Amino acid sequence: MNASRVLDEYLLASIHAGDRKAFELFARRWQKKLLGHAWRLLGGDVEAARDAVQEGWIEIVNGLSRLRDDRAFPAWAFRIVSRRCARQIGAAVRERQLAAESTIAPGDQSSPETASDDERLRAAVRALPKDQRAAIALFHFEDMSIAEVAVALDVPAGTVKTRLMHARRKLRDALGGDE
Repeated sequence: MNASRVLDEYLLASIHAGDRKAFELFARRWQKKLLGHAWRLLGGDVEAARDAVQEGWIEIVNGLSRLRDDRAFPAWAFRIVSRRCARQIGAAVRERQLAAESTIAPGDQSSPETASDDERLRAAVRALPKDQRAAIALFHFEDMSIAEVAVALDVPAGTVKTRLMHARRKLRDALGGDE
C-alpha cells in the first residue's frame, strides 16, 4: 500500500471522529484528482468539470458516514463524479437536440513534428473517446486497479480491460509505436 493511500485512510478515520481540519486537508488532496477526472470526462470543459465536482462533493460529504471501507473511497468518489458528469453530458445532449444544432469544437492541431513527447502523448490521450480516456487516466495516472476503475466508471471489469486495450492500441498508433 502506498503512502498516499495510508494518509487518506488516516484522514478518513479522523474525519469520522469529527476532525474538521482533517476534512479540509482531505478535500484539498482530492479536489485536483476529482477535477481532473471530471475534466477528462467532460471533454476539457473546466467550468462543467468544476460544477460536477462541486455537486459530487455534496454527495460525498452526505454519504461519507455510510462508507464502510475507507479503502474504497477512491473508486466510490470517482464513481460519484462520473455519474455527475454523465448527467451533465445528458443535459447538454438534450439542450442540443432541443436547439436542433450541433457544433464540434476543433481539437488540438499541434504538429507532431514540433510537439515534444509529453505534448504528443497529451494530445493523443485527448483524442481518445471519452470512455477510453477516462479508463486510461484512472488506471495509469491515478494508479487504480481494474476493479477500482470498474467501480469508478460503473462498468464491468471486462469493459475496463477492453477500453484499456483499445485506448493503448490507439495511443500506440498515434505515437508511432511498434506492435
